[in-house]
Amino acid sequence: MTTLNKNVSLNKIPTTVVTGFLGSGKTTLLANLLKKAKGKRIAVIMNEFGELDIDSELLRSCPLECEDEAAELVGGEDGIYELANGCICCTVEEEFLPVMEKLVERRDQIDHILIETSGLALPKPLVQAFNWPGIKEYCTVDAVITVVDGPAIAAGRFAADEDKVLKQRAADESLDHDPSLQELLDDQLNSADLVVVSKSDLLNEEEQARVKAVVQKRLQSSVKTAYINNGDVPLEVLIGINAGTEKTIDKVHNHHDHHHAHGAHHDHAHDHFDSMVISLGTVDADKLKVSVEKLLNEFNLFRIKGFAAVENKPMRQVLQAVGKRLDVHFDRLWEASETPKTELVLIGKGLDEAAVTAILKSAEV
Repeated sequence: MTTLNKNVSLNKIPTTVVTGFLGSGKTTLLANLLKKAKGKRIAVIMNEFGELDIDSELLRSCPLECEDEAAELVGGEDGIYELANGCICCTVEEEFLPVMEKLVERRDQIDHILIETSGLALPKPLVQAFNWPGIKEYCTVDAVITVVDGPAIAAGRFAADEDKVLKQRAADESLDHDPSLQELLDDQLNSADLVVVSKSDLLNEEEQARVKAVVQKRLQSSVKTAYINNGDVPLEVLIGINAGTEKTIDKVHNHHDHHHAHGAHHDHAHDHFDSMVISLGTVDADKLKVSVEKLLNEFNLFRIKGFAAVENKPMRQVLQAVGKRLDVHFDRLWEASETPKTELVLIGKGLDEAAVTAILKSAEV
């Protein structure tokens, strides 16, 4: 006798889509999620802008004390698929669907899929792709999570550094949408099943109330909002929402739909930008920090990310800078098979590569 599966959706791979502006805290949130995933087999898709994808390297690393609870990365060569050829919502058919088809082929080995979009992505086209034949039978959107920068919203901005977001948009020639930052935030929020307000520890009660009012104004009443510090949120809050967002996403009407419906012309300013990778040897940590801060003050940079081999330290140091804010921490030991080195990716405008390199080289031992 043949037993029929009455609920095929029970066998679908749940997928979490994380969206939010540059610097909002998406990667930190995902890194903490992976550390707490308790052995789940997770495939990660990242849509990052730049020659060297530092965010994916951060997600590949897990502090030693988290090894027993961390996720097992599945798929690609090492568990992470990197889409760096344009904004994922504008390259769904060319970039995203082929990766999803590969994951479907390995569905028996995957418990969950995580997707981190670029800061410019609209969630709706991405979620609609889960209705594509060959995908809808095997995958479902567990939730769309939109991450917003609490202090930025409280200060009346849409991102930690709005100019940097605008420059990131100008540099991406694949974009077929050109809304204002407010419209882009609206479109990210009105597709959300959960909104995460990051850096909430930096907000006083009045500022938290201000952020809540701004966010709730753009949300359906059923959408929950979580306030977190440094991406530290319980796993149960992020996974297991079971929203099935692909079933209702066509009902979401956003600004991008409105522009197309009225035949609006999409004018993309392809301003010149510079993206460079600087490789160094072992460095003095204090001198490197001074050098990076000098670059942030003297050059038109909107992002610096990378790793450093610090003198007399067995661990790899991570550096991240958005706007004028610089964060530094050690993430893991150098592996025996690795040659410790310093590698930084810089994205900005009007950069003098020789001058930038000379400043950084001053930190070499």
